[in-house]
Parts: sequence; structure tokens; C-alpha cells
Amino acid sequence: MFTLTKVLVAGLATLGAVQALPAPQAASNSTMTPAQPSSTPAPSSAPAANNDQAALYRDLSAAPTAIDRLKRMLTVGGNLLTGDALKKAIVFDFNGATPAAGAKGGATKAADVSTFPLLYDFDISTTLGFLNPCGINTPHVHPRATEFLTLVSGSNLRFGMVLENGLVAPSANPEVASVLNKFEGTVFPQGSIHYQFNDNCEPATFVAALDSNNPGTNTVAQGFFALNSQVVGATLALPKTIDGKNFEEFRKMIPANLAQDVDTCLARCKKQ
Repeated sequence: MFTLTKVLVAGLATLGAVQALPAPQAASNSTMTPAQPSSTPAPSSAPAANNDQAALYRDLSAAPTAIDRLKRMLTVGGNLLTGDALKKAIVFDFNGATPAAGAKGGATKAADVSTFPLLYDFDISTTLGFLNPCGINTPHVHPRATEFLTLVSGSNLRFGMVLENGLVAPSANPEVASVLNKFEGTVFPQGSIHYQFNDNCEPATFVAALDSNNPGTNTVAQGFFALNSQVVGATLALPKTIDGKNFEEFRKMIPANLAQDVDTCLARCKKQ
């Protein structure tokens, strides 16, 4: 059975993984907290297309009402923006997604409050994921949002999630897992640990809608292994450190059926 635990280990030990959506990208997925307004904020004299994003967010946080914030983003001198300026303010371009550093499994691009200011007042954001053949979007958690993911191209997208404690008996498998084909979707509740694996020789694209303009992402493996090394060692009984010198020692601890799944997929797709 292809379980979350196996994907968690594989995501840390293999190169075919995406660093969990949203992937770190320059100016596309960083979280920006709007600055607190000053006691006497100056009125805005520039439209939302202003290149000074920090000034824009200070202005938005100072606006007393939603319509005032929309005016700051969509108008100048009492008139609506036009042409390219209006398009830049109201249209988000998902083209040009780039992989995170070192990731080969694919790439993601997110429209959230830091990349698309129009979302400032709305509890929604969207991420597009582009998974390469055999690519894994590694296990992660969204601390502030529930996600509805739809596969829009490709097939056989395997996914799994673990919900909160107590869903099943202590000795039972808690992972909720299945497969998505084109135009099928599923939900990952807020706080659940979840992943996607493109078990296919063709690329796959998914759309993930989240009910927060700042959903956040916590990658499980990276977060866990960032804990005190004694706690990690006591929990997993793994080597004290994982690097090139002891990789083969660690490799032996990867579940055999997961290694077989990945090797089979790579061989089927004629990948090294």
C-alpha cells in the first residue's frame, strides 16, 4: 500500500519531489503581512499598479472600508484604471511557474494576498501545480485553509491524507487515499497532512483552491527533521544525521514497496 509515511520518507530522500505547494518562488509565494497603519495615514495618490508593494499594503491596511481598499487598487483620480494597468490589477498570470531550488518533480505558482493584492479582502487563494512524470508534491499542511484540488490534465494522480487523531482505532491505518483522473477533485481539510503523486508517464496539472488569502504551507518532512535531533532520533531511530556519507544506510530504511513503486514508475517512463 502506498502510504503517507512512505511518501514522507521518499520526499526527503529522493530528487523527484516538489517542495510542497506553494513552492518557494521569487515574488510569488512569500507571505507578506500588511504593515499597521499610522495614526494619520496619508491618502493614496497612486493606483494599485504602483511598484512599491509595501506602500500598497500599508495603504490597504489603513483604508477604513472595503470600498476604500478597492478604490486604491482599481482607480486613480476617481476613474477606473484602463488597459494594461487594469489588467495587471485584476488578472493573475499562472504561466511561468518555476521549480523550487533542487526540485525536479515539478513546480507550483500561487495567487495569494502576497502575489495578487486584489485578494486582500477575500478569503480565497488558488495554486496551480505542474507535476512532472513520477513527480511528488511532498506531504504538507495548510495551517489556515481547507483545500479543494481538481486534476485538470493528466491521469492517475494518487493522493493521500491523514486527518486528526481519533479517526480510526490506534492500530488501524489512518490514511485516506485514492486516485484522481482528469476533471476529478477532492478536499483536504484544514490542518490535514496530504500529498499528491503523479504515478504516470505524462505531466499532470492540478488547480488547488483554498479558503484563505494567506493559507500558509508547512512541509512535514522538512519541519519534522528541523526539530531537536535527539527528539527526531528517539522518534524514528534513524541515523543521527542524513547526508551523502550515510545515504546508503538511510536508503535501506525506505520501505521496499515504495522504492519498488518509484523504480517501476521511473522505468516505465524511461527516466533515470
